[in-house]
Formats: sequence, C-alpha cells, structure tokens
Amino acid sequence: MPHSEDPQAPAEQRLAELGVSRELFRKVLKGAAVEVSGCTEFDAPAAPGFIFWSRANRFLAEELVPSDWKWTSRDSILRVIHPSGSHAITAISADGGVGDLEATVRSKNPKGKAMARLVEKNGQFSLMTRDEVLFGRELDQMPTWCLLYKRTRGGTVAELSLPVKMNGKYVNEWQERIPVDLPDLGDPGVDVSLLDDPGPDDEGPEVIVEMR
Repeated sequence: MPHSEDPQAPAEQRLAELGVSRELFRKVLKGAAVEVSGCTEFDAPAAPGFIFWSRANRFLAEELVPSDWKWTSRDSILRVIHPSGSHAITAISADGGVGDLEATVRSKNPKGKAMARLVEKNGQFSLMTRDEVLFGRELDQMPTWCLLYKRTRGGTVAELSLPVKMNGKYVNEWQERIPVDLPDLGDPGVDVSLLDDPGPDDEGPEVIVEMR
C-alpha cells in the first residue's frame, strides 16, 4: 500500500524555515490553557482571555530565547525576534476561520496606532541605531508574524500568519497564512465573548505591519 503524504508536511516545512514548529506552538498554547484553567468565577470577567494572551507570549519567549532569539515588550507588543533579525512573532487572539485557509480571519480585538504606524526609513546614518545593536535591524521595520489563536468551547485553533493591511482598527489582510494543527491540546476553551488581548484603549498589544 503506497505511503500517503502527510498533509501537514508543507506547513511544517514553512514553519521550520521561520525557526518554529507545530510542536512548539502546541506546547506554548497548551501551557497557556493550563494557566487559564486556574481562573474561577471570582476572577475579573476578562481575566481568562488576558491571561491566555500573556502566557502564550511568555511561554513562546521562554522556549525561544535560550536558542538565541531575542524578546521585547516595546509599545506593549510582546515579541520574540529571530536570531538573524529577519522577523518577529507575537501571539494575538483572532476571529473567523482560524486555521482554515478557505475562510477569512481577522484580529479579534481592535488595535491602535502602533499597528497602523509606518516607519520612516532613513539610510543616511552611519552609526548603528540602538535597535540594530540589540536586534540586528530596526525593530519597527521587521516583518512581524502573528500566532493567531481562537478559543472556543470546543478547544483552540491556531495559525501563523503575516499581516499586510488593517481595515479600520482590525488586522484582516494577510500575505501568508500557515495553518497550525493542534492535536490533543486538551483545552476546553472559554466563552468566545470574553476579551482576550487588550484593545487600543488599554494601550495593549499592537503589531507593526510592514507594507511589502
């Protein structure tokens, strides 16, 4: 009987090119789900979603920083930065058909000025900037991939996607989307009406979108 090709293989290969893996994201999101499981009805209504967002980014950093990735929380954007300075990754909640490349997807919560800001490029300086010393490249000129996750009562789905445009305050156009299968996550999910990562009024996480 001929061996059937693994449908996840192309996605796994692309993730590997970016220095990450499905197993890494499964571990990170499972850890975040475990943290949220300690919440009770006496927590703030938004606590489960906020904790999941914060822990997902924290665990991503804890897994990658020992491998020479860098980390920053500048502008309240929790990002890990590839050792080469080629790209960064941040985890945010999403809405729509997360993980389904035939469906549309957008950031779940509105984003503010840091998301929409375009960095003015000036190549006339001979001295290295602070960002170039720390990260090997201007931080705001670095393509920032989003680990999009959606929590429902059935569990968590995810994808790694590169945003290219916002319409209003939501990120909803992507140059590339890589589905991330999460088998056996063991996450019961939460009510989708709960707030996840903070919105612009909270001065919360915002992602720099580099127009390509």
